[in-house]
Amino acid sequence: MIDLIPSPDSILQILKRTGAFREGHFIYPNGKHSPHYFQMPLAFRYYDTARVLAVALSRKFRLDREISSRLPKIAVVSPSSGGIPVGFGVRDALSAEQIYWAEQEGGKRMFRQYVNQGEIHPSIMVDDIIRSGQAIEETAQLVKALGAEILGCGAIVRFTSAPQEINGVPIKSLVEFDAQFYDEGDSCTDCKKDAPVEHVRF
Repeated sequence: MIDLIPSPDSILQILKRTGAFREGHFIYPNGKHSPHYFQMPLAFRYYDTARVLAVALSRKFRLDREISSRLPKIAVVSPSSGGIPVGFGVRDALSAEQIYWAEQEGGKRMFRQYVNQGEIHPSIMVDDIIRSGQAIEETAQLVKALGAEILGCGAIVRFTSAPQEINGVPIKSLVEFDAQFYDEGDSCTDCKKDAPVEHVRF
């Protein structure tokens, strides 16, 4: 029998198989060291994998009576380009009427021109991964400024160091990941083992 919502271990296996989750010795652009690296778009390049992940997240939203009772007049909102495949997948699975995504322009997060006050349905915000929560928090402010209610928030992966809720709305996720980062090589366990290093970018 197929699980309606796959377990976190099953989701991590999917991410490993597609190369979206890697284990090793990585140095990030900010200089921090980590034994893991997520490159979520690699999981969404395959239709079948993308659908499994998006449908699983959508089912978490369907279990929320406040959200399911408002369908289909709901907007799915993504804070960045990385969340767009997730947004479209969740929108399709929920048969939600609207989808929006924010973009960075001049260092500021914003919606495209001509998205106007009162046009956005009550919203659920989705992303592929929530590391610090900054992008989703900024997008929540954009949604509220346009007069829309925020009903839900979710991601495929949420780092446990990120907020557990946005504006009082709990963040749903398929994987809660305990991210490990070291500020410098002296404290990095992989550096102490002389493990090969791979430099990565977000």
